[in-house]
Amino acid sequence: MPDADYRIYALAGMALFAIGFYSMLVQAHLLRRIMALNVMGSGVFLVYIALGAQTPGPIPDPVPHAMVLTGIVVSVCATGLALALVDRAQAAASEVEPGDDA
Repeated sequence: MPDADYRIYALAGMALFAIGFYSMLVQAHLLRRIMALNVMGSGVFLVYIALGAQTPGPIPDPVPHAMVLTGIVVSVCATGLALALVDRAQAAASEVEPGDDA
């Protein structure tokens, strides 16, 4: 992989992380916050793969790729748990947005 290729992916991953972080700060709806957290995770995965691709040889390092695959599985499980908690909170309080007193 040439030197400039992995930088594009790293910059795209940083942009995804920044978009997700901004959305986490701005959005009050809990489902949108979960989606923003997933976007942030995708940005981290993309940066980690881009950094793992900058090896001196022609073959990239397989360890970061394996760690990203494990991270994807963990993030899917965490997303499922977060969705279950939001559903339980909505059923208990009849609200999804924090501070909704109506």
